[in-house]
Amino acid sequence: MASKPVWPGSSYPLGASYDGAGTNFSLFSEIAEAVDLCLIAKDGTEERIRLEEVDGHVWHCYAPSINPGQRYGYRVHGPFDLPAGHRCDPAKLLLDPYGKAFTGEFDGHLSLLSERGYGLDSLGHTMTSVVVNPYFDWANDRPPKRPYHETVIYEAHVKGMTATHPDVPDDLRGTYAGLAHPVIIDHLTRLGVTAIELMPVHQFLQDQVLRDQGLRNYWGYNTFGFFAPHHEYAAGSKPGAGVAEFKTMVKAFHEAGIEVILDVVYNHTAEGNHLGPAINFRGIDNAAYYRLLDDDRRYYKDYTGTGNSLNVRNPHTLQLIMDSLRYWVLDMHVDGFRFDLAATLARELHDVDRLSAFFDLVQQDPVVSQVKLIAEPWDIGEGGYQVGNFPGLWSEWNGKYRDTVRDYWRGEPATLGEFASRLTGSSDLYETTGRRPHASINFITAHDGFTLNDLVSYNEKHNDANGENNQDGESHNRSWNCGTEGPTDDPEILALRARQRRNLLTTLLLSQGVPMLLHGDEMGRTQRGNNNVYCQDSELAWMEWSLADENRDLVEFTAQIIALRKAHPVFRRRRFFEGRPIRTGDQTRDIAWLTPTGDEMTLEDWDSGFGRGLAVFLNGEGIHEPDQRGHRIVDDSFLLCFNAHHEPIDFITPDGKYAKEWEVVVDTNLESPADITSIEPITAGKPITVEARAMAVLRKAKSS
Repeated sequence: MASKPVWPGSSYPLGASYDGAGTNFSLFSEIAEAVDLCLIAKDGTEERIRLEEVDGHVWHCYAPSINPGQRYGYRVHGPFDLPAGHRCDPAKLLLDPYGKAFTGEFDGHLSLLSERGYGLDSLGHTMTSVVVNPYFDWANDRPPKRPYHETVIYEAHVKGMTATHPDVPDDLRGTYAGLAHPVIIDHLTRLGVTAIELMPVHQFLQDQVLRDQGLRNYWGYNTFGFFAPHHEYAAGSKPGAGVAEFKTMVKAFHEAGIEVILDVVYNHTAEGNHLGPAINFRGIDNAAYYRLLDDDRRYYKDYTGTGNSLNVRNPHTLQLIMDSLRYWVLDMHVDGFRFDLAATLARELHDVDRLSAFFDLVQQDPVVSQVKLIAEPWDIGEGGYQVGNFPGLWSEWNGKYRDTVRDYWRGEPATLGEFASRLTGSSDLYETTGRRPHASINFITAHDGFTLNDLVSYNEKHNDANGENNQDGESHNRSWNCGTEGPTDDPEILALRARQRRNLLTTLLLSQGVPMLLHGDEMGRTQRGNNNVYCQDSELAWMEWSLADENRDLVEFTAQIIALRKAHPVFRRRRFFEGRPIRTGDQTRDIAWLTPTGDEMTLEDWDSGFGRGLAVFLNGEGIHEPDQRGHRIVDDSFLLCFNAHHEPIDFITPDGKYAKEWEVVVDTNLESPADITSIEPITAGKPITVEARAMAVLRKAKSS
């Protein structure tokens, strides 16, 4: 034990806080009987400092000579009583739950395991925490603060986006610096993306089970450092380099008007079940940080399928989550969060409680409540599917949107009415809680599942490379009637797949709510039928940027549909359609659903199935909401014609109160550049043929 003098320091803030002259260390543990701060030298030797100060179960000291770059950890002395849920083991070098950076690797040594490795020293086999320099020149950085209804989200992976990009320097590929490279930002701005949603960048663990199979945790949903950017995504090799690089990346995105949203995993940690490693939480205060079984506290409640669930009933665990969120907003300048398996955070005792303590804290927090909050509204526990049930402050990944739109375009029966609801913002899910269309984060594909190209190209998953006998991932895809499974040279099959991609993109980007694109869908990215690439840190999962040239037409199509959405507020209303006249005495409503004959839909029509086609009239004069200056918004009016049938359908363009003339602006049946077009006006009452499995977007002609 070292006799190096330290000062008492402060119990807050938790973690290692450098102030320019020294570092304050602070660690919560209610169960601890003693705590050692361990300073690790470059040669791996250790100097221990016993923390004599403890206030409110927080152990702390101030070391005046400790500077950024110092590696450290803790050893916690206390009970190792499995039936009681206690797992203290001073042989374990434990990482700081509030650590801002980490360095090194876990080598899979037995000493890392909590039970089988009890009493074995883990120093040299585990990562170490790193003291970081919090100072950074943000200059004139300002958050874009993009309103939800103007937002277009692009879900991306830090490494996957840049690992093979030919114009990103080799030493920057797969890093925060690479993601901030101008060629990446130019691609996103050219598309019209307003927010990039990054898959987990919190420090995560490479699972030993995967490493033994020659695989790696690619997605990163296995975090243990809720304050630290993942160190493998840093271009620099110096410990803690990722902090400044991450800030530089955020600053570059903000300069381009793009928000940064983080996919965060607060529902569980990388320590797994009772047989897993003791990285930090488990050895510091197992019973405080985790949900344990009531009848045998050796075991963990698992609502996430990962082996454990964080105990959000404990005030210190809640504090950890809230402190982490505020840190990423205030210090790292991010603009929002997508919460993985967010239903787990809502569990008080067992059921998902919409008014749980976590949501109460978020609601009243002056920092966190002001950024974008997006829930993945489900977990694997009983009652875990909670789409539509989150509080008013939250938006949600709308899984019902994904399923319904897929079903419609693949020709599943009895989806017509729900398809109409999903297209117009899912008011059936969100309006009763006082929310607006932006509560619905609409998506067709996401990281978890097929890419857009593979969705319409494969009827079965092909996950053999994952080493799980193709038993993992979505069970099936259901037929898209797109012919041969996988790659083909058949021009008819390729044309049909291309048309379905355009159908899905157009539907997504012109639906009410907030659209989210999966990275690479705009260029036909493929995972060769693998719908669960969580362990494929390889070209199978990375972006193949050569496709941007091969499928330039699809990239341009996506950009132009986004531009159409941006140009016309009628596609991104702040409020739900009401189905009422836009002014007194006027028969024209803000929205009307029409049959192919141009007549308004009846109950019998809604029950007739998808085979007859469906059209919707969006009245641009009926946007009963003001702009930022208080002026009433008036836009063009549009007619969207959908045909998921296997034969062409003639749609009679509505006349009279709707328009005198129409012009086609999108036809997904046509190849580029004719798919985005403007032809001679069509006189209202005349037919337009929408080909099989295609859609057309018509705009009310200016002359009308």
